[in-house]
Amino acid sequence: MGISEIISLLSGIALFLFGMGLMGDGLKKVAGSRLELVLYRLSNTPLKGVLLGTGVTAVIQSSCATSVMVVGFVNAGMMKLRQAVGVILGAILGTSVTGWVISLSYIEGGSGIGQLLSTANLTGLAAVCGILLRMFSKKPALQHVGDILMGFAVLMFGMSTMSGAVSGLGKEEWFVGTLQSLSNPLLGILVGTAFTALLQSASAAVGIVQALSVTGAMSFEAALPLLMGVAIGASFPVLLSALGAKADGKRTALVYLVSEVVSVLICAALFYLGNIIFHFSFMDTIMNPFSLALVNSILRLVMVLLLLPFTDALEALVRLLVREKEEAPLTLRLEERFLAHPSLAVEQSRLTINDMAACAKDSLGEAVGLLIEYSDAGFAKTQELEADADRYEDALGSYLVKLTGREMTQQQNADVSKYLHTLTDFERISDLALNIAQSAKEMKEKQLHFSDEAERELSVVCRAVREVVRLSVQAFTENDLSLAVQVEPLEELIDQLVDKVKRHHIERLQKGQCTIRQGFVLNDLLTSLERIGDHCSNVAVAMIELDEDTFDTHEYMERLRNNQSPEFEQALAGWQARFSL
Repeated sequence: MGISEIISLLSGIALFLFGMGLMGDGLKKVAGSRLELVLYRLSNTPLKGVLLGTGVTAVIQSSCATSVMVVGFVNAGMMKLRQAVGVILGAILGTSVTGWVISLSYIEGGSGIGQLLSTANLTGLAAVCGILLRMFSKKPALQHVGDILMGFAVLMFGMSTMSGAVSGLGKEEWFVGTLQSLSNPLLGILVGTAFTALLQSASAAVGIVQALSVTGAMSFEAALPLLMGVAIGASFPVLLSALGAKADGKRTALVYLVSEVVSVLICAALFYLGNIIFHFSFMDTIMNPFSLALVNSILRLVMVLLLLPFTDALEALVRLLVREKEEAPLTLRLEERFLAHPSLAVEQSRLTINDMAACAKDSLGEAVGLLIEYSDAGFAKTQELEADADRYEDALGSYLVKLTGREMTQQQNADVSKYLHTLTDFERISDLALNIAQSAKEMKEKQLHFSDEAERELSVVCRAVREVVRLSVQAFTENDLSLAVQVEPLEELIDQLVDKVKRHHIERLQKGQCTIRQGFVLNDLLTSLERIGDHCSNVAVAMIELDEDTFDTHEYMERLRNNQSPEFEQALAGWQARFSL
């Protein structure tokens, strides 16, 4: 094998890997956004998990990508470890489909349909269609289809280049001797494992083995251990993806390795024991790309069937290997692994910011409760909730900014924009709730008490503010615009109530019924409550304006105040009847 053949082989490998990556990325962009959601919603039984894992992996052409998504699902709390086991078993089987796709590059030309389906024709047709879609289509979905076709064409050309470079190796004694040495099961499995771990792709490793089979020097006896090793080596990228994951995320990645190792050991033990007893006649059969694809599919099917009845045992084993550790309750859903899958990332951002909104509402509830009956435990709880809100804001802000750099649909972009616009408002509600708690603490420490009339009025304002927070949080989490339009009239009433309470306090101050010290605390409380209403208004406005595909808060508020509709006046009157001084 001369230098030109070596260069040709390396270039073929490079083109093959690039084509496979391009085709896989295109497939994920075309189908992935739907398959990802289906994957974690419908994998509630081991059998369903296997079927879904097989189907998704066959479509996106990567067991690693499927398994990494599943690691993210479990790490984010979206999927139970028990569900993940079935999906990973399905991914092990689904990745064998790629071998059949690669086999298309070995279809020989002839006459009739055979000539039409020859490698050259398939490659040329895919390349022409792909480049036309890439150059002239304005729709992203069609451009991604073009990527798939271009990736397929490059993959096919790379396979042809590799096959041409190694075609003469069948006559080389050293190469034949090397393949014969791989007939040793242990050596063959180790070589296949190392080779796949280096390539970071089982599909790529199988493709290269298929290319080597065209030499005519690879027997079934040498190919089987290699394919077993390829199966084990495929787990290494998944293990790397779990670095930094939580306990269940690491367990999920370990399921892949344990499944591959255990099933390969069982298959090898049964097969080679059977060979010792029955002396299989097909051991010396010379392999070709099609027979390799068949053996790979059968091997993986047997592996999955062996393990499917023992999914509970697999789960128990990985739980034993990875001990439970205390997990931080926040940011569980904000998986970096999901950034490559915007539909999942947006969905998890939605769930996380909904949690943040609930946190803000709980924080206000705790703070207002302290005005009625102060306790150190309640104050500590308010502090804890405010700290949680800060962490939510930091994590979500960073995550959403990263997500904005990804290719998303129009609706996904609108959702991310809404989350970015409302994120700070929920955090500020928690901050202001802590201010209210601090005022309650000050009153407790200084033994300050409001007059009965001041307490009654403050209670009305607090109830109105709690209602506007409840309303805005419900509108946001349920994406209910009919509730969002109710927020601004209530916020307008809160402003009126605060002004009245301040005027009434001045009147009581002049009559000697209240003191200036009480007035300072009351003013702080009213300011915090009024500003909470303002932030609730911001959330509602963001929902309404972004739904109308515009976002100008100032213009919207001016239009609302200057042209108050009968609906606005009716809503305001309803709130006035409910919260009156």
